[in-house]
Amino acid sequence: MAEATILETKGTNDTLGTGRRKSSVARVRLRPGKGTILINKRPLDEYFPRIQHRNAVLAPLVHTSKTESVDVLIRVHGGGQTGQAGACLLGIARALKRMDSDLEEALRDSGLLTRDSREVERKKYGLRGARRATQFSKR
Repeated sequence: MAEATILETKGTNDTLGTGRRKSSVARVRLRPGKGTILINKRPLDEYFPRIQHRNAVLAPLVHTSKTESVDVLIRVHGGGQTGQAGACLLGIARALKRMDSDLEEALRDSGLLTRDSREVERKKYGLRGARRATQFSKR
């Protein structure tokens, strides 16, 4: 039922934003609405069962007081839950900035427009991990 109410506008007033974190990519679509959030066609609390991931996704909307005035559609893939939540956060923040440029200062002050560039370091040969060596044996 939530899908039918969201798809009424057929994308005419949509604002797009892309977010990336680790190996996750989120494509975000904002449109005027009642505050519905769908991630891969599933509700937010069903897709992200952990509260910190839900809070991360909602952070840009809470900081700009847009929780009840926009509908959010997200397609996210790659990585794990933490990376996907971070990608959704950045995508929503960028879409909000494109929708209303007056919100940029509030989003930037909260650190929501900064891309977290940390990636997984590759494993090196002769080691057990990226930096972890084998156990030293005296004898």
